[in-house]
Amino acid sequence: MRRRLFLSAALSVVVSLAPGLPPAQAQGKDLVVFAAASMKTALDEIAANWAKETGKPAPKISYAASNVLARQIEQGAPADLFVSADLDWMDEAAGKGAIRPGTRIELLGNRIVLIAPSTSTAAVELKPGVDLTTLLGQGRLAMGHVDAVPAGKYGKAALEKLGAWDRLKDKVAQADNVRAALLLVSRGEAPLGIVYATDAVADPGVKVIATYPADSHPPIIYPAAVTTGSAHADAAAFLAYLRGKAAQPVFEKQGFTVLNHPASGS
Repeated sequence: MRRRLFLSAALSVVVSLAPGLPPAQAQGKDLVVFAAASMKTALDEIAANWAKETGKPAPKISYAASNVLARQIEQGAPADLFVSADLDWMDEAAGKGAIRPGTRIELLGNRIVLIAPSTSTAAVELKPGVDLTTLLGQGRLAMGHVDAVPAGKYGKAALEKLGAWDRLKDKVAQADNVRAALLLVSRGEAPLGIVYATDAVADPGVKVIATYPADSHPPIIYPAAVTTGSAHADAAAFLAYLRGKAAQPVFEKQGFTVLNHPASGS
C-alpha cells in the first residue's frame, strides 16, 4: 500500500507539472521552455507577465527534473530555452552541442531545506552527527532521485557531509522530481522531505523545520541558455526578460536568489 501511495503521488505531480504537450511532443510556433520542476510557481507567473507586457502568446513551459529535460534536448526535442536546477545537466547538454554558445547565464540561486507536513511538531538541528531516523519512525524521507535529480543530489551530499546518509539511505523514497517529493510530504505520505526552499514556499501543506547549511553541499545554481536547435525569434528576448527587472521580484518572492543583476532598461 505504501508503494502504491508513493507511485500515485509521483504520477499525479507529473500530470500537474505538464498540463500541455510533454517535452518530446512540443511543436508549432510557440516559444517552448524546458525548465526545472522547482521553477514552476515563479516561472508560470513570469511567463504570464511577459505575455501581458508584450502582447505575445505566453511561452509553453514543460517542467520536469533537469536530467530528463537535458536528455530530451540532446535527443532533439524542440525546446527554445533550457533552465536547469544545477550546472551539471547544463554542462551535459552543452557538451552534446545542444546549447547555443554565448547564451548561457547563471540565473538563480536556491537553498535546500528539511520539510514536514504543516501539522507536524517535529524539530531538529541540522548539524554534524544529526540522526533523523527517530523523526522518521517507520516512514521514509522523500527526496529527488539521488543519482540524477539535482535536489536529490544536493540532499545526498548534505546528508553525507553531516554524517547522516548511512543511517538514512535505506529509508529514502526517491521521487522523479523535487515537486513529487514535495507532494509526498504535503499529502502526509512521508513524514520528512528534502526540497528547495522555493518549493516549500509554494505548498501550504508543508513547513520548513530546518535549513541545510550552505557549506554542506555544492552551491545551488540555476543556469539558463538558448538551445542550439531554436530558431524562435523571441528566445533571446525571453531569456533577457528572465534576467531583467520585471522578473526579479517574482523570483525573489518565491525565495530564489537572483544571481544576474538586471541590466539598465531590461
